[in-house]
Amino acid sequence: MPVATLTLNPAVDVTYEIGCLIRNQKVRARATRFDPGGNGVNVGRALKRLGIVASNFCVLAGETGLLLERLLERHLDNPVYVWVEGETRINATILEQETGVQYEVVGQGPCVSQAQLESLQERFVGQVKNSYGVVTGSVPPGVANDAYAVFVRRIHSQGGRAVLDAHGELLKKGIEAGPFLVKPNRYELEQLIGKALPDLPSVLAEARAILAYGVTYVCVSLGEEGALLVGQEVSFMATAPKVAVRSSVGAGDSLVAGLVAGFVQGLALPEILRMAVAASAGTVSQPGTELFLAEQLPTLLEQVQVREL
Repeated sequence: MPVATLTLNPAVDVTYEIGCLIRNQKVRARATRFDPGGNGVNVGRALKRLGIVASNFCVLAGETGLLLERLLERHLDNPVYVWVEGETRINATILEQETGVQYEVVGQGPCVSQAQLESLQERFVGQVKNSYGVVTGSVPPGVANDAYAVFVRRIHSQGGRAVLDAHGELLKKGIEAGPFLVKPNRYELEQLIGKALPDLPSVLAEARAILAYGVTYVCVSLGEEGALLVGQEVSFMATAPKVAVRSSVGAGDSLVAGLVAGFVQGLALPEILRMAVAASAGTVSQPGTELFLAEQLPTLLEQVQVREL
Protein backbone atom coordinates (compact mmCIF):
# COMPACT_ATOMS: atom_id res chain seq x y z
CA MET A 1 0.00 0.00 0.00
CA PRO A 2 1.40 3.46 -0.90
CA VAL A 3 1.95 4.82 2.63
CA ALA A 4 3.24 8.41 2.72
CA THR A 5 4.73 10.54 5.49
CA LEU A 6 4.90 14.33 5.58
CA THR A 7 7.65 16.40 7.23
CA LEU A 8 7.12 20.11 6.69
CA ASN A 9 9.83 21.13 9.18
CA PRO A 10 12.63 18.52 9.28
CA ALA A 11 15.94 19.05 11.04
CA VAL A 12 19.47 17.92 11.51
CA ASP A 13 19.46 16.59 15.09
CA VAL A 14 22.67 17.08 17.05
CA THR A 15 22.95 15.17 20.32
CA TYR A 16 25.56 15.90 22.98
CA GLU A 17 26.21 13.59 25.93
CA ILE A 18 27.83 15.52 28.77
CA GLY A 19 28.55 15.08 32.47
CA CYS A 20 26.54 18.08 33.61
CA LEU A 21 25.82 21.64 32.52
CA ILE A 22 27.74 24.40 34.33
CA ARG A 23 26.38 27.91 34.13
CA ASN A 24 28.58 30.32 32.13
CA GLN A 25 31.20 27.62 31.61
CA LYS A 26 32.26 25.59 28.58
CA VAL A 27 31.39 21.87 28.84
CA ARG A 28 33.02 19.28 26.60
CA ALA A 29 30.83 16.56 25.10
CA ARG A 30 31.65 12.96 25.90
CA ALA A 31 29.87 11.86 22.71
CA THR A 32 28.25 13.65 19.76
CA ARG A 33 25.75 12.36 17.18
CA PHE A 34 24.32 13.82 13.97
CA ASP A 35 21.00 12.27 12.91
CA PRO A 36 18.19 13.13 10.48
CA GLY A 37 15.30 14.60 12.42
CA GLY A 38 11.70 15.70 12.23
CA ASN A 39 8.67 13.68 13.29
CA GLY A 40 7.67 12.56 9.81
CA VAL A 41 11.26 11.65 8.98
CA ASN A 42 11.43 9.51 12.12
CA VAL A 43 8.14 7.80 11.25
CA GLY A 44 9.53 7.03 7.79
CA ARG A 45 12.77 5.69 9.26
CA ALA A 46 10.82 3.48 11.65
CA LEU A 47 8.50 2.19 8.93
CA LYS A 48 11.53 1.08 6.93
CA ARG A 49 12.78 -0.91 9.93
CA LEU A 50 9.34 -2.49 10.24
CA GLY A 51 9.41 -3.59 6.60
CA ILE A 52 6.81 -1.09 5.38
CA VAL A 53 7.64 0.77 2.17
CA ALA A 54 6.68 4.45 2.33
CA SER A 55 7.13 7.60 0.31
CA ASN A 56 8.50 10.35 2.54
CA PHE A 57 7.79 13.98 1.60
CA CYS A 58 10.27 16.37 3.16
CA VAL A 59 10.83 20.14 2.84
CA LEU A 60 14.55 21.03 2.63
CA ALA A 61 16.47 24.30 2.42
CA GLY A 62 20.04 25.54 2.13
CA GLU A 63 23.33 23.95 3.19
CA THR A 64 21.76 22.27 6.21
CA GLY A 65 19.22 20.74 3.85
CA LEU A 66 22.04 19.27 1.75
CA LEU A 67 23.52 17.71 4.90
CA LEU A 68 20.13 16.29 5.87
CA GLU A 69 19.69 14.87 2.37
CA ARG A 70 23.00 13.00 2.75
CA LEU A 71 22.09 11.79 6.23
CA LEU A 72 18.80 10.40 4.90
CA GLU A 73 20.32 8.38 2.05
CA ARG A 74 20.27 5.08 3.94
CA HIS A 75 17.27 5.81 6.17
CA LEU A 76 14.35 6.25 3.75
CA ASP A 77 13.13 4.12 0.85
CA ASN A 78 11.42 6.74 -1.30
CA PRO A 79 12.33 10.30 -0.28
CA VAL A 80 10.56 13.13 -2.08
CA TYR A 81 12.35 16.42 -1.45
CA VAL A 82 10.76 19.84 -1.92
CA TRP A 83 13.33 22.66 -1.85
CA VAL A 84 12.56 26.15 -0.53
CA GLU A 85 14.59 29.26 0.29
CA GLY A 86 16.36 29.56 3.66
CA GLU A 87 17.98 26.93 5.87
CA THR A 88 16.72 23.65 7.28
CA ARG A 89 16.73 23.93 11.06
CA ILE A 90 19.16 22.35 13.51
CA ASN A 91 17.85 20.82 16.74
CA ALA A 92 20.07 20.15 19.75
CA THR A 93 19.55 17.53 22.45
CA ILE A 94 21.74 17.59 25.57
CA LEU A 95 21.83 14.44 27.69
CA GLU A 96 23.13 15.19 31.17
CA GLN A 97 24.54 11.86 32.33
CA GLU A 98 25.05 12.70 36.02
CA THR A 99 21.39 13.60 36.54
CA GLY A 100 19.65 11.74 33.70
CA VAL A 101 18.02 15.03 32.63
CA GLN A 102 17.44 15.69 28.93
CA TYR A 103 17.41 19.20 27.43
CA GLU A 104 16.10 19.98 23.95
CA VAL A 105 16.48 23.14 21.85
CA VAL A 106 14.59 23.24 18.55
CA GLY A 107 15.17 25.56 15.61
CA GLN A 108 12.54 27.47 13.67
CA GLY A 109 13.01 26.35 10.06
CA PRO A 110 12.57 28.10 6.68
CA CYS A 111 9.42 29.81 5.45
CA VAL A 112 7.05 27.87 3.19
CA SER A 113 4.71 29.89 1.00
CA GLN A 114 1.05 29.05 0.48
CA ALA A 115 1.72 28.24 -3.17
CA GLN A 116 4.51 25.83 -2.21
CA LEU A 117 2.30 24.24 0.44
CA GLU A 118 -0.58 23.72 -1.99
CA SER A 119 1.74 22.17 -4.58
CA LEU A 120 3.14 19.82 -1.94
CA GLN A 121 -0.37 18.97 -0.80
CA GLU A 122 -1.37 17.90 -4.31
CA ARG A 123 1.66 15.63 -4.66
CA PHE A 124 1.31 14.15 -1.20
CA VAL A 125 -2.42 13.38 -1.41
CA GLY A 126 -1.90 11.93 -4.88
CA GLN A 127 0.68 9.53 -3.45
CA VAL A 128 -1.49 8.47 -0.50
CA LYS A 129 -4.49 7.51 -2.67
CA ASN A 130 -6.49 4.92 -0.68
CA SER A 131 -3.76 4.14 1.86
CA TYR A 132 -2.32 5.90 4.94
CA GLY A 133 -1.01 9.47 5.03
CA VAL A 134 0.94 10.45 8.14
CA VAL A 135 0.94 14.17 8.96
CA THR A 136 3.01 14.98 12.00
CA GLY A 137 5.28 17.43 13.77
CA SER A 138 5.67 21.18 13.83
CA VAL A 139 5.18 23.47 10.86
CA PRO A 140 7.59 26.16 9.62
CA PRO A 141 6.90 29.91 9.50
CA GLY A 142 4.26 30.89 7.00
CA VAL A 143 2.12 27.77 7.49
CA ALA A 144 -1.28 28.27 9.16
CA ASN A 145 -2.37 26.25 12.19
CA ASP A 146 -5.18 24.63 10.19
CA ALA A 147 -2.72 23.17 7.67
CA TYR A 148 -3.01 19.62 8.97
CA ALA A 149 -6.79 19.83 9.02
CA VAL A 150 -6.65 20.65 5.30
CA PHE A 151 -4.34 17.69 4.66
CA VAL A 152 -6.65 15.38 6.64
CA ARG A 153 -9.73 16.43 4.67
CA ARG A 154 -7.94 16.10 1.34
CA ILE A 155 -6.60 12.63 2.21
CA HIS A 156 -10.06 11.41 3.20
CA SER A 157 -11.68 12.98 0.12
CA GLN A 158 -9.42 10.74 -2.00
CA GLY A 159 -10.35 7.61 -0.03
CA GLY A 160 -7.23 7.53 2.14
CA ARG A 161 -6.77 7.34 5.91
CA ALA A 162 -5.07 10.26 7.67
CA VAL A 163 -2.87 9.67 10.71
CA LEU A 164 -2.31 12.80 12.81
CA ASP A 165 0.34 13.42 15.46
CA ALA A 166 0.69 17.09 16.42
CA HIS A 167 0.16 19.47 19.32
CA GLY A 168 -1.60 22.72 20.17
CA GLU A 169 -3.82 24.32 17.54
CA LEU A 170 -2.50 21.98 14.83
CA LEU A 171 -3.83 19.07 16.87
CA LYS A 172 -7.10 20.76 17.82
CA LYS A 173 -8.03 21.78 14.29
CA GLY A 174 -6.74 18.50 12.89
CA ILE A 175 -9.02 16.52 15.22
CA GLU A 176 -12.00 18.57 14.06
CA ALA A 177 -11.30 17.29 10.54
CA GLY A 178 -11.92 13.71 11.73
CA PRO A 179 -8.69 11.81 10.93
CA PHE A 180 -8.56 8.01 10.96
CA LEU A 181 -6.03 7.94 13.81
CA VAL A 182 -4.83 10.54 16.31
CA LYS A 183 -1.79 9.97 18.55
CA PRO A 184 -1.36 12.57 21.32
CA ASN A 185 0.73 11.94 24.40
CA ARG A 186 -0.73 12.58 27.85
CA TYR A 187 0.72 16.12 28.08
CA GLU A 188 -0.59 17.09 24.63
CA LEU A 189 -4.02 15.78 25.57
CA GLU A 190 -3.96 17.74 28.83
CA GLN A 191 -3.02 20.91 26.94
CA LEU A 192 -5.81 20.26 24.44
CA ILE A 193 -8.54 20.03 27.07
CA GLY A 194 -7.04 22.43 29.61
CA LYS A 195 -6.86 20.17 32.65
CA ALA A 196 -4.68 17.50 34.23
CA LEU A 197 -5.31 13.80 33.57
CA PRO A 198 -3.83 12.12 36.66
CA ASP A 199 -4.97 8.54 36.08
CA LEU A 200 -5.93 6.01 33.41
CA PRO A 201 -9.75 6.46 33.73
CA SER A 202 -9.45 10.21 33.10
CA VAL A 203 -7.19 9.67 30.07
CA LEU A 204 -9.57 7.02 28.74
CA ALA A 205 -12.59 9.32 29.09
CA GLU A 206 -10.94 12.15 27.16
CA ALA A 207 -9.66 9.80 24.46
CA ARG A 208 -13.18 8.50 23.96
CA ALA A 209 -14.50 12.07 23.75
CA ILE A 210 -12.26 12.71 20.73
CA LEU A 211 -14.05 9.94 18.82
CA ALA A 212 -17.11 12.19 18.65
CA TYR A 213 -15.35 14.28 15.98
CA GLY A 214 -15.43 11.35 13.58
CA VAL A 215 -12.01 10.03 14.58
CA THR A 216 -11.80 6.25 14.18
CA TYR A 217 -8.99 5.53 16.67
CA VAL A 218 -7.16 7.47 19.37
CA CYS A 219 -3.84 6.27 20.75
CA VAL A 220 -2.52 8.10 23.82
CA SER A 221 1.12 7.47 24.66
CA LEU A 222 1.82 7.36 28.40
CA GLY A 223 5.60 7.21 28.53
CA GLU A 224 7.01 4.42 30.67
CA GLU A 225 3.43 3.32 31.53
CA GLY A 226 2.76 2.27 27.92
CA ALA A 227 -0.08 3.39 25.66
CA LEU A 228 -3.85 3.36 25.28
CA LEU A 229 -5.70 2.57 22.03
CA VAL A 230 -9.38 3.51 21.86
CA GLY A 231 -11.96 2.82 19.16
CA GLN A 232 -15.72 3.23 18.97
CA GLU A 233 -16.43 -0.08 20.69
CA VAL A 234 -13.09 -1.26 22.12
CA SER A 235 -10.27 0.04 24.32
CA PHE A 236 -6.90 -1.58 24.98
CA MET A 237 -4.05 -0.75 27.34
CA ALA A 238 -0.48 -1.91 26.70
CA THR A 239 2.18 -1.90 29.41
CA ALA A 240 5.64 -0.93 28.21
CA PRO A 241 8.64 -3.24 28.68
CA LYS A 242 11.21 -2.18 31.27
CA VAL A 243 14.25 -0.85 29.40
CA ALA A 244 17.19 1.35 30.30
CA VAL A 245 16.22 4.80 29.05
CA ARG A 246 18.93 6.61 27.05
CA SER A 247 16.85 9.13 25.09
CA SER A 248 13.12 9.67 24.57
CA VAL A 249 13.56 11.45 21.22
CA GLY A 250 11.70 9.58 18.49
CA ALA A 251 9.74 7.33 20.86
CA GLY A 252 6.38 8.81 19.88
CA ASP A 253 7.28 8.63 16.19
CA SER A 254 8.19 4.96 16.56
CA LEU A 255 4.83 4.41 18.23
CA VAL A 256 3.07 6.01 15.25
CA ALA A 257 5.08 3.87 12.82
CA GLY A 258 4.18 0.72 14.74
CA LEU A 259 0.49 1.62 14.59
CA VAL A 260 0.59 2.33 10.85
CA ALA A 261 2.57 -0.85 10.16
CA GLY A 262 0.04 -2.89 12.13
CA PHE A 263 -2.92 -1.44 10.25
CA VAL A 264 -1.19 -1.93 6.89
CA GLN A 265 -0.50 -5.57 7.77
CA GLY A 266 -4.10 -6.12 8.88
CA LEU A 267 -3.24 -7.14 12.44
CA ALA A 268 -5.78 -7.32 15.24
CA LEU A 269 -5.97 -4.18 17.40
CA PRO A 270 -4.17 -5.71 20.42
CA GLU A 271 -1.29 -6.79 18.16
CA ILE A 272 -1.16 -3.37 16.50
CA LEU A 273 -0.79 -1.74 19.91
CA ARG A 274 1.76 -4.35 20.99
CA MET A 275 3.95 -3.60 17.95
CA ALA A 276 3.69 0.13 18.51
CA VAL A 277 4.69 -0.01 22.18
CA ALA A 278 7.54 -2.43 21.47
CA ALA A 279 8.95 -0.09 18.80
CA SER A 280 8.66 2.88 21.15
CA ALA A 281 10.40 1.03 23.99
CA GLY A 282 13.20 -0.01 21.67
CA THR A 283 13.75 3.60 20.68
CA VAL A 284 14.14 4.96 24.22
CA SER A 285 16.89 2.39 24.79
CA GLN A 286 18.97 3.92 21.96
CA PRO A 287 21.28 6.98 22.19
CA GLY A 288 20.45 10.38 20.75
CA THR A 289 17.80 10.27 18.06
CA GLU A 290 18.61 6.73 17.00
CA LEU A 291 15.52 4.53 16.66
CA PHE A 292 14.85 0.94 17.66
CA LEU A 293 16.75 -1.85 15.97
CA ALA A 294 14.78 -4.47 14.05
CA GLU A 295 16.54 -7.26 15.95
CA GLN A 296 15.25 -5.84 19.26
CA LEU A 297 11.59 -6.25 18.38
CA PRO A 298 10.99 -10.00 18.91
CA THR A 299 12.14 -9.81 22.53
CA LEU A 300 10.30 -6.56 23.22
CA LEU A 301 7.07 -7.85 21.66
CA GLU A 302 7.07 -10.74 24.12
CA GLN A 303 7.39 -8.32 27.03
CA VAL A 304 4.48 -6.03 26.10
CA GLN A 305 1.33 -6.88 28.04
CA VAL A 306 -2.00 -5.88 26.42
CA ARG A 307 -5.37 -5.98 28.13
CA GLU A 308 -8.85 -4.88 27.12
CA LEU A 309 -10.48 -2.17 29.24
